[in-house]
Amino acid sequence: MRYRKLGSSDLEVSEISLGSWLTYSGGIEAEQTLACTEAAFDAGINFFDTANVYGRGAAETAWGEILSKHPRDSYILATKVFGQMSDTDSGLSPEQIAKQIDASLTRLKTDYVDLYQAHRFDSSVPIEDTIEAFQKVVEQGKARYLGFSEWTPEQIQTAIDIAGPDLFVSSQPQYSMLWQAPEEQVFPLCAANGISQIVWSPLAQGVLTGKYKPGQSVPEDSRFANESMNAFKDRFLQDPILEAVQRLVPIAEGAGLDLTTMALAWVLRRSELASAIIGASRPEQVHKNAAASGVELSDDVLAAIDGALGDVPVKGQTPANNAQLEIKRR
Repeated sequence: MRYRKLGSSDLEVSEISLGSWLTYSGGIEAEQTLACTEAAFDAGINFFDTANVYGRGAAETAWGEILSKHPRDSYILATKVFGQMSDTDSGLSPEQIAKQIDASLTRLKTDYVDLYQAHRFDSSVPIEDTIEAFQKVVEQGKARYLGFSEWTPEQIQTAIDIAGPDLFVSSQPQYSMLWQAPEEQVFPLCAANGISQIVWSPLAQGVLTGKYKPGQSVPEDSRFANESMNAFKDRFLQDPILEAVQRLVPIAEGAGLDLTTMALAWVLRRSELASAIIGASRPEQVHKNAAASGVELSDDVLAAIDGALGDVPVKGQTPANNAQLEIKRR
């Protein structure tokens, strides 16, 4: 496993990190969660990413039980705030940030998280209030560093203009061979300000494993059978996309790789990245994904990938759920 510096922080995170969205929030049994987490440690993964809203606290609780049995300095822990925790609890107001960080720390059985992230942008709160509330979390020692997920370039730049480039150390966008949108504006803006990328869905919700075939129905035991995945299903389970993915298979084989490894190596080729978050329901998946760290793709392979994908990848779009959000100021 290779490690990379996370933005302007002093954190060295594993190139492959373990996430907990659809799995450890209740998607799999506790024994599998334990097995996958321990497999991550075995594979050299030191970076674990979760959120308060995953299973409305269930994912944090599960990892609190498991990770608390490991020395606190043996792993780097990230969580997020914004999502709907109850009918009245959501967003990035100072009150919510103060309340949710304490609740997250209790569930995670730790005094601090290494990285506290705005899960989305909150247009209902003055951005200055949100920034000051996050800064207070750091001042109180409850988080070491701050980050954000799926912010637009305009939102990122506004925060930097207010608080400076040292406010955030990480950005967490969706990024894969099939979703290349952050390359155009988010990557260069963040790089210019010392902010690293921690990307989610590098396998396009499993589509880049090659298991979904054109013209075939979705397996009942797959994540796309879950109604919560309908937006991703509409985005990725289209025959032109699935046909392009099948064209990638012989390219991977020619490079002596499987498609999963090639897809992860493809995102890790970018120096802007610190880590790629993977999800896993079995320990062998953790080890397989971790093996992509250090794999380098030749220029010929990269050119072949571009040729196989053609016009399929989504490029140059800002996050759909944030693009039209107004930035509220005091």
